Formats: sequence, structure tokens, C-alpha cells
Amino acid sequence: MPEMYFHVRWPDGVTQRCYSPSTVVEDYFSPGDEYELAEFVERSRTALGIAGERVKEKFGFFCTGASDQLAQIERTAASYSTVGGAKVAVESLTGRRWEGPVSREIRPAGAHFPVAVVGGGQAGLSMSYCLRQRGVEHVVIEADRVGHEWRERRWDSFCLVTPNWQCRLPGYPYRGDDPDGFMVRDEIVRYLEDYVAFFRPPLVEGVSVTRLRRTPAGVFELSTTAGDFTADQVVVATGPYHTPSVPPMAQRLPDDVVQVHSSRYRGPAQLPDGAVLVVGTGQSGCQIAEDLHLAGRPVHLAVGSAPRVARFYRGRDCVAWLDEMGHYDRSIDEFGDAGAVRMRVNHYVTGRDGGRDIDLRAFARDGMRLYGRLTGISGTGLEFADDLKVNLDRADAVAEGIKDAIDAYIGAHDIAAPDEPRYVPVWEPAEQPGSLGLEAAGITSVVWSTGFRRDHRWIEAPVFDGRGYPMHWRGATSTPGLHFLGLPWQHSWGSGRFEAVGRDAEFLADHIDASRRLADVCGTLTGAPSELASALPIG
Repeated sequence: MPEMYFHVRWPDGVTQRCYSPSTVVEDYFSPGDEYELAEFVERSRTALGIAGERVKEKFGFFCTGASDQLAQIERTAASYSTVGGAKVAVESLTGRRWEGPVSREIRPAGAHFPVAVVGGGQAGLSMSYCLRQRGVEHVVIEADRVGHEWRERRWDSFCLVTPNWQCRLPGYPYRGDDPDGFMVRDEIVRYLEDYVAFFRPPLVEGVSVTRLRRTPAGVFELSTTAGDFTADQVVVATGPYHTPSVPPMAQRLPDDVVQVHSSRYRGPAQLPDGAVLVVGTGQSGCQIAEDLHLAGRPVHLAVGSAPRVARFYRGRDCVAWLDEMGHYDRSIDEFGDAGAVRMRVNHYVTGRDGGRDIDLRAFARDGMRLYGRLTGISGTGLEFADDLKVNLDRADAVAEGIKDAIDAYIGAHDIAAPDEPRYVPVWEPAEQPGSLGLEAAGITSVVWSTGFRRDHRWIEAPVFDGRGYPMHWRGATSTPGLHFLGLPWQHSWGSGRFEAVGRDAEFLADHIDASRRLADVCGTLTGAPSELASALPIG
């Protein structure tokens, strides 16, 4: 069944991408038309109801994606019910190239699989492709839909910060006509959807794994929202970004200040009129601050210790230089402080509008207000650390250090590259304000760009360190048969990214296949499962 999205604009200008498992929505909405709020809800209810029934007729069950989308529309519409004359515009209807959820022929409840992959993002899909190439039977369990993290936890103007040519999923490198560009949010989702259409993985969508444990017999039991099943081996490919992290001090903000975590930020129109405080200057915080700044919103930015990198230097994207220099091939084992490396914050830069630097000093020069780290909230007052200048200087030093390395590489290999003057700071803080009044600054909303916490409480296995990080070597843990994929710096810089997650998947697939083959041999010889089979050396 061909699926479709209808893009709507709510009465306050906020846009939303809505899903239908059928093209029936074309019979109820026309691009460019506006509908009274109640009429829009009723048309949505009818169209999505029919779409769900069509899925049921074909696959034998009602589509939860349709019912979930309708529930979301009804909740959103209710928030505008007091707005007189409220209308909803349908801006466009777009189709999807792959047919229906591919999982409907798979019913994992009560079944047994050689391998279960938990998570259907880029890591889980890469794992599935590599297992299929080796003839290993498996199932992929995805809690939502393919592309959910990109679709639902990224803002409207979001784009990759790495060039498109670094999108190298196994068997499916970037095939577009803009390799040096940066895919925007919807293009990233489509890239993943097209990957699914390319090799049709054994994917079950809309099912969450709630418990994972290993029995004394060496078999894994997985409890899910659709029933329980078992597997010989398991790959946890749920990534590191599980629960939005907001500091406890947020509870001390006045009730009339709107608070949004970066994962729920969509765009400037989402926030009430007035100034916005953005807390955190990792990649998300800097890009959201820029998004608000470009929209003309007064922005106050609490600057952290994240480093930055230039977008371009000496005629090329810095990523291209670093790739050629072998930087992205460096193994975590080459670092003396592997634990610290894995916890490093990413350099901030942007791919927006073809790619450019993010220079917080330039933002300040143009009117954005910068502060040190947010350290406290008291009533309507904010308190900041005296580290703004230090944080700006350190970020610049990292960017210039990368340029030093590029210069050295160019010189050592006698490469013809244009000269480029070095960065000169365009702004210096005359003072470092330690406090700010919310009312005096006109701040009506706060965007918390303060990262995420890992949540592996559903995994009952002794494989985590004191910080909750999985202890592993190249994804394999001390619990035989339990693996992780898609973690930052799992093996190299690109492990959690499109750039190298496929290489990690290939390595694990080889190990899993070898373990499976040895288990078959041991089972034939002894007639019983063997611990040895899933405890192969992987070095």
C-alpha cells in the first residue's frame, strides 16, 4: 500500500507533517486549501479511519500509525479550540516510494530467532543488511517508525552537519546529485525509508522491547508490547539518546515561562512572543540559537564548553580534509583516555544554506546576548558562571588547532591548496554578566539544549559501568551473545553516524555469524548449547 504524508499549518503558523498509510487522504484534502478547525479534524478522522481499515483488509490488523496520527491531530486541535475562526491549511501532499510497513508478515510473539536487533534506525538497519548478506535469520524490532528520531525529534530547519557523501549505509551510499550538500530533516527520513525499500529488512514497527534477559540456558528472552519471544543473540541498536536531560533547576522557573527541550523544539513560531534563553552550546544549542536569531527573535545564550570547527578551510570542507587525513579511521584504542573521548561533546558547525561556520562571537556582535554556563535559578533571576571568555577562547583554539593539522598535512604532501587568512575574533566580551532578570530581559521561553540520558533499565545484564555506559569491545560485551551498535565512538568517530556505522555493523555481523556457525557445530557434536559458541574471541 502506498503511504502518504499531508503537511498542515495550524492557526498559529506551526507546521506539522502528518502520516497516512494510504493515499485516501487525497480524497479529503487538497493542497493549498484551508479548513475550519472542526472540519479538518472530522476529515482527518474519516480519512485515517478508512486508511486504517485498508491496512486491516490487506494485512489482518488495524494500522496503529493511522490511529496514533489521528490521536495526535485531535490533541493538537484541542489546544486551538478557544481560538475563534481557527483554520488549518493543508500545504502539500507527498507520497512515499516503499509500500507499507514491511513488518506485517512477521509475528515475533512466541517465536524464536537466531538474532534479534532492537532498534530500526540507521544502526539497526545497517545490522539487518549485513546479517542478510551473511544469510543469518533475524528480526528487527522498532518502537516507532523508521526515521522516527529524525522525523519527530528534530526541528523544522534541521540539516546534517556532515556532507551527504558521508552517508554510507551498507550497500546504499548517498546517490543524490548534491554530495557536498547537507540533507535536511525530511531528506534524511526519506534516505532511511528508501534504504528499507532497497533491501526489505524483516522489520517490525510499532513494538517496544520492555525487558531483555538471558536465561541460564543461554537464550535471550525479550518481552515486548506485542508479546514475548526468544533469540540466541541480540544486538541493541537503540543509540545513546534516550531520555531528554533537563537540569533540576528548571523546576524553579516561573510557571508562565515556556520550557522546551531541544528534542521538542520545532521553530520560532512555536514559542510565545518575547526573548528566548537557549541553554547549552553543543550542536543543537548553537543551531537552535541561530534559528531563532535569523528569525529576528531576541536570544540569550548560555555558553558551555563545546568546541567548534570551521566549515571550510583552504578550499575544502574541513570534514573532507579530515577524512583524507585518516582522522575518521582512528580507532578508540589509539587514545589513552578512551573513556573521556567517548564522552566528548561534538564540535559545533552547521550545514544550513550550504554550510557555514557557527561563530558565537559574530552572533554577539549582531545582537545576541552571551553568558557563561547557567549555574542557578532563583525566582525570576538567572545566575551564570564567570567562564564566557574562557569557553569562547577554547572553542576558537580547537578550531584553529584543526586548521594547524590541515596546514601540516598540506605541507607534508605538497598539496596545491589556496592560502587562507586565519580567524580573527570579531567580538570580545567587555564584561561577563553573572546574573540576569527574566522580566527585565523579556524572556518568555527557555530552550534546554542540555542533551540526553541513556536508559538501559530494560536490559537485565551486568554489562554497564558506573556511568551506565555499556562495557564492550567493538560492540561485543562480556555477556555472550549480547552486542551493542551505534554508540558514539563505539570504534571510531563515525560509529554513531551514517559515516561508519556500517563498518561496525559488518564487524559485528561477522562475529555473530561465526558464533552461530560454531554453535551449530557444537550442538551437532554435543547435542547441547555451548557457552563457547557465543564467547568467541573477537580480536
